Amino acid sequence: MTPTPTDLKKTLVARGFEVYRTLGDQVVLADRVRDNLIMDSGVAAKPGEVLAVRFVVRAQASDFPSAKAEDLFARARACAAEAETRGYAEIGKAEVPVRDPGDASSTLDTWYEVSFERSVADEDELEHELRYALALEKTASHDLAR
Repeated sequence: MTPTPTDLKKTLVARGFEVYRTLGDQVVLADRVRDNLIMDSGVAAKPGEVLAVRFVVRAQASDFPSAKAEDLFARARACAAEAETRGYAEIGKAEVPVRDPGDASSTLDTWYEVSFERSVADEDELEHELRYALALEKTASHDLAR
């Protein structure tokens, strides 16, 4: 039987994960920054006929002020180099403007995000790969290769 997002959410909570939100066909995991603050971890489980793990890596334009868009995407991809050897494949990329919360017409930064996904055989492998993806560095830094 194919699990629904609600079923998958219950399974993940039972296995010790903290869920940030359910977004369409994804159960997005939380990253607990402090006891009273959780954030989107950039890692999600996808239910369906084939379970999958998805994660997003990014480079922030403000961290590399003279870089062009393709260089920023390459820097983001460098975060996932090891994951690609584990079977993760790029499934998309996006330029995401970070708006000023006090003035929606003003952009504070732009994130260059690349999404990766890998199918898993069962819930045990799903748990293992989610823990792996949560541990990945998901933001490009100056010391990552281009």
